[in-house]
Amino acid sequence: MIQKILISMPASLLSRLRATIPERQRSKFIAAVVEKELKKREEALYQCALEVEKNDALNSEMSDWDVSVADGLENDSW
Repeated sequence: MIQKILISMPASLLSRLRATIPERQRSKFIAAVVEKELKKREEALYQCALEVEKNDALNSEMSDWDVSVADGLENDSW
């Protein structure tokens, strides 16, 4: 599903976009650039998560909290 959005950008950047990308191709171009950047950032987050999983000291500390996972409290009892 395609949705329209309203974005803001510096006038100089918009001018360059208009000069470089044909009018009927701008949405596709912006979507491709955003997709590429999101994939890059998601991969960085994934790599960070992998490094956290390898951290023995942090894993040891987190295991101390395992006792609170099943503490008997129900979400709706608050």
